[in-house]
Amino acid sequence: MPTAMDDLRLAADFAPASQDDWRKLVDGVLKGAPFEKLVSKTYDGIKIQPIYERARDAAPVAGRAAGAPWQIMQRIDHPDAAKANAQALHDLENGATGLALVFAGANGARGFGLEATAETIDKVLDGIFIDAGIALELHAGPQSRMAATHLAEYIKRREIDPAKCEIRFGYDPIGATAVWGQSAYNWWEMAPAVTEAIKKLASQGFKGPFAVADGRIIHDAGGSEVQELAWVLGVAVSYLRALEDASVPVEIARGMIYARLSADADQFLTLAKFRALRLLWARIEESCGLTPKPLFIAADTAWRMLTQRDPYVNLLRATVATFSAGLGSANSICVLPHTLALGLPDAFARRAARNTQLVLLEESSLAKVSDPAAGAGGIEALTQELCNAAWALFQDIEKAGGAFYALGNNVLQPKVSATRAARQASIARRREVLTGASEFPNLHEPRATVLKVKAVPAKPYGKDKIKFNALAPIRLATPFEALRDKSDHILARQGARPKVFLANLGTAADFTARATFAKSFFETGGIEAVDTEGFVEPAALAEAFKASGAALACLCSSDKLYPAHATAAAKALQTAGAKHIYLAGKPGELETALRQAGVKDFIFAGGDALAMLVAAYGLME
Repeated sequence: MPTAMDDLRLAADFAPASQDDWRKLVDGVLKGAPFEKLVSKTYDGIKIQPIYERARDAAPVAGRAAGAPWQIMQRIDHPDAAKANAQALHDLENGATGLALVFAGANGARGFGLEATAETIDKVLDGIFIDAGIALELHAGPQSRMAATHLAEYIKRREIDPAKCEIRFGYDPIGATAVWGQSAYNWWEMAPAVTEAIKKLASQGFKGPFAVADGRIIHDAGGSEVQELAWVLGVAVSYLRALEDASVPVEIARGMIYARLSADADQFLTLAKFRALRLLWARIEESCGLTPKPLFIAADTAWRMLTQRDPYVNLLRATVATFSAGLGSANSICVLPHTLALGLPDAFARRAARNTQLVLLEESSLAKVSDPAAGAGGIEALTQELCNAAWALFQDIEKAGGAFYALGNNVLQPKVSATRAARQASIARRREVLTGASEFPNLHEPRATVLKVKAVPAKPYGKDKIKFNALAPIRLATPFEALRDKSDHILARQGARPKVFLANLGTAADFTARATFAKSFFETGGIEAVDTEGFVEPAALAEAFKASGAALACLCSSDKLYPAHATAAAKALQTAGAKHIYLAGKPGELETALRQAGVKDFIFAGGDALAMLVAAYGLME
């Protein structure tokens, strides 16, 4: 029966609006500034417009089965097998639906991980019914290459039907060589060993997939979305060809391969990246004469975005990353615990990682709609742009002979290095913000707790017969964290942190904005800001500076007050013994007079904060 709600039109009381109407309003706000000011760019140079029309001809991208949740994967990486087993059982009892078994030396092990022995496998899986719908994923490297064999032997001893096990074995020798920048073997020597191992597992009844094209390698190294996608395609096609050369029909071989992508806090780019990979892989399948089937895509939240300082913000980053990967139809998601950059996470951090996914699945119902971004103009445009650019780079990898030989020919590394450098420059200038590390620091935050297990840096495996530029992982916050560590050492040694005196001029209305900016600016580098009341008289300012114990001073006020008070204040601070005087804001026409009065540097949004902070420590030595 029709109801009143059937006749409700939410936009009925509003006049129809067009993009031209919107543009007229925007032009009024811009006041003559170019419209391009509102257009941003990704690190791949892809333009992102401020508004898009609906993509009316779009169709959903085939991915996870409609309404099916993704697998909630939990890292099992404690070096003590008995403790790892206890963690695994607890995780499964409290909502995890899969276990990522991380072995020592694997890409992403971060200095921890299981031993790749039969005894370890027995202990870790004790009491776990792996044929009862629990997903297992192996993260193993050359040092732990026997992990898959030991797992298969364990299943045989327990008389478990391999066909009832959902195991992703994670073979990725090309990825391992990319991270280390060296290989004991050429690809033509490695490929038969890998394919024989896969064929053996398949003959035993395991359904796979067995080999992974791991995009984390590019993402961890600071690369872009396009570079990550192209790498995944290149590696996946290399494994596909190797299997076909080993007499595995291509329609079967494709099911033996899966992909892994990093999910970070850039919501729209992450969402578009996952959608793009599905479209790109479908294009590969069609090129092979196959009817496309959805690729299994695993997601890990990003390592490079984790911070040691204010690590609880990592919870928010992980939530956005999980949200984006989930809506992008990831088949499984592993959330890195928020304290992983500090050490081996404790029970609370593991619980938070697990519950991040549970809340999004069970309370936010993110899995209920298949490809909810379909038809959204911005996401559709970004997805297509990523596809086009990634396919072009993938062709360059193919021209080099495939992923392994592209590494040897240095096809991808310079591009990743350039992107990493651009990203690090943006972090240094705080254009790309890492809350708690490069912006909004808390010098008095308590240190988060981790387990007392020492990280052991992994070492390359085998002889380095072949060498090329490595794609080593980074964390973007590291340079700022190094300054914070330096501040901590000074505090421990001298009883006080290095200080900067905020020379606030005028009333609170005049200086608060700039003083707040300056406090955040200096404290991101561990230099404690000594805040003050507003000053008018230079003599009073000088006395307050002397009493502060600070070596540095920063003038803070409005552009309106600087012409009348800044030069006199700078002279007073210089006379009072300030080693270095900064001014918050751009100097404009006052620069010559300010420098003559003793101001040495100017801090402002978009300036190289990291370089300025590093130099500040040199000034105080």
